Amino acid sequence: MPPVLFGMKPDMMLTMMFLGILLFPGIKNVLLLGLTTGAISALTTGFPGGQVPNIIDKPITAFIIFGLLLLVRNVTTVKTPVAAALTAVGTLVSGIIFLSAAALIVGLPGGLMALIVGVVLPATVVNTIVMVVVYPIVNSVLKRTSISAKVS
Repeated sequence: MPPVLFGMKPDMMLTMMFLGILLFPGIKNVLLLGLTTGAISALTTGFPGGQVPNIIDKPITAFIIFGLLLLVRNVTTVKTPVAAALTAVGTLVSGIIFLSAAALIVGLPGGLMALIVGVVLPATVVNTIVMVVVYPIVNSVLKRTSISAKVS
């Protein structure tokens, strides 16, 4: 996806990171997902100087979503609406952490609010829609193949 505003583009890898956290919730898995997603995002970023903010942002976001998932699982079962809500919150959190880190480390090419409105909010919508489509499919496949029992 090409950069859409000031060299920034929505981060679609977040959806896959959140999917991994939802399907395989465990501290080691969350750490691995956060570090791997951060490294891949750093390698593919279109944002000048965005490597370090990506490496900072993804593990922090992963553990925030993991914590929220643990809280939510105490109240209800995780179904598609919960997965979608966690994805929306996670994308917003990730965007704010990334932009804050980038502002401190390399500076922002535009205003913070302009970047949130122009990049983070559209990414939130797209990531949430993707999760609504993908989560039930992957969850169904895992239940039918019992992969989750083999992985755990």
